[in-house]
Amino acid sequence: MEAKAIARHVRMTPRKARRVVDLIRGKKVAEARTILRFAPQSAARPVRKVFESAIANARFKAERDNETFREEDLIVKTAFVDEGTTLKRFRARAQGRAGAIMKRTSHITVIVASPDKEGAR
Repeated sequence: MEAKAIARHVRMTPRKARRVVDLIRGKKVAEARTILRFAPQSAARPVRKVFESAIANARFKAERDNETFREEDLIVKTAFVDEGTTLKRFRARAQGRAGAIMKRTSHITVIVASPDKEGAR
C-alpha cells in the first residue's frame, strides 16, 4: 500500500525545506516522526504536517479497502520538495531604483508505503 500527501504554496524556500525532507527520506514512520518533532529548523513544522497527512491517508486507504493497517510497518518511500510560484515584491532603493525581493514558495510531497508490497513488484 502507498499513500501520498502534498502541500502546495508553502511560504518557505525550497532549499530550506529540502534540508528537513532529506532527514526523513527512507526512514521508518516512528523514527521520522521523532526527527521532525525535535528538528530545530522552522521547516520541520510544515513537513511534519504533510508527513502526518500521508499517514492519515494510508490509514483511510486501508480502512476503505478492508486491509489491516500497522502504522509501525510504514516507511517514508519518497519525500521531495519542488519550487512553487515566486511572489515578486519590490523595495525602494537609492536614486529612484527598485530592488527586487523574491518570496519563494514550495510544494512539499511525502509518500509513505509498506515495504512488504514493494518487494512483490
